[in-house]
Amino acid sequence: MTTHQEQSHQEQSGQEQSGREQPGQDQSGAPAQPGQRRTRQRAAIAALLAEVDDFRTAQQTHDLLRAAGQSVGLTTVYRTLQAMADAGELDAIRVNGEQAYRRCGSSEHHHHLVCRQCGRAVEISGPTVEKWATRVAAEHGFREVGHELELFGVCSSCATTD
Repeated sequence: MTTHQEQSHQEQSGQEQSGREQPGQDQSGAPAQPGQRRTRQRAAIAALLAEVDDFRTAQQTHDLLRAAGQSVGLTTVYRTLQAMADAGELDAIRVNGEQAYRRCGSSEHHHHLVCRQCGRAVEISGPTVEKWATRVAAEHGFREVGHELELFGVCSSCATTD
């Protein structure tokens, strides 16, 4: 029999009898990021995004979670996606004026080539882009320049169906 004090310690350390979470991991098995709460909702979002390869808006993510029987509020989805992006777990881009998210495939600085028709995304490294950005900034007297660059086009699969 577990005492109230032992139960409280187990809940605080994430070692509940149900096995829902292990120390240092969320329910999806992903390592917990410092400062992030390990919740059922976060685990559901992480698991969903691990299965898809294209960018998804918060609304699209919410719709997929509901279709899978997950009860997660839209506000929670927005907050969780932003927190995961801030922690470097997700890439975030603007598509048609709306933020869209995708599981990072690379921890290195990279760009994306995104199909306008199907949403397929390819991560691309861009040393040429980096050199170009530095050169353009220097020509105008700027230093310590940062940039965000996403390329949009039509992938070969969609181009052949047109």
